Amino acid sequence: MKKCLALLGPLMLTVQAHADSGGPDFFRSIGKIYVVVAVIVTVLLGIGIFLMYLDRRLTKIENQIKDHD
Repeated sequence: MKKCLALLGPLMLTVQAHADSGGPDFFRSIGKIYVVVAVIVTVLLGIGIFLMYLDRRLTKIENQIKDHD
């Protein structure tokens, strides 16, 4: 879990830095920036949830291997 947050933290800062740069762009001018932000947040949340699930699953497998030896 901490590893996931450590990986996602710098990514979120990078996204924030890119979002602040520049003036009103095409998406912002037509009001579609919220759709873009919603899609990006949904994808990042999906990746984060998948990584947490995978981490738990791998931890269980590692514990089974340790117990078996």
